Amino acid sequence: MLKRNNLWLLAIPIGFIVLRKLMSSNTTNKKLSKNFDWKEFESKDGAAMPEDIKKNIQALVKDLEVIRSALGLPMKISSGYRSPAQNEKVGGKSQSYHMKGMAVDFYVPTLTTKQIRDVIETLISQGKIKQGGLGNYPTWVHYDNRGTKARW
Repeated sequence: MLKRNNLWLLAIPIGFIVLRKLMSSNTTNKKLSKNFDWKEFESKDGAAMPEDIKKNIQALVKDLEVIRSALGLPMKISSGYRSPAQNEKVGGKSQSYHMKGMAVDFYVPTLTTKQIRDVIETLISQGKIKQGGLGNYPTWVHYDNRGTKARW
């Protein structure tokens, strides 16, 4: 049986566990920007996001904030970063910009994908966001900031 004076010995391991949790680089539920959270960009298979990918996501989100401001409405992210396994699972291209943290698929419930695409095209032509890939699908829009023009 532990004496009262030795109870602090039980607290030390618990304290280290809590401290390690607080200091971890896990970005879940943390703000990425004014309108976006890290969680929205995590791979759907739960794979950890490499540090270099996080930097790419941060650059992408700067453009997404401009898009969101121009749309005037919240965006729903359906796919951000994809681990190679997740990308293969969803049938993504082998060189997908999603695996680099440079692409996002999203929709706005009250707008058509054509309306969203037109706004993005205007922002690119005005130099307000990076040139990149722009894909129009029946229920979402793909945007990536690859630096060169690609349309589908």
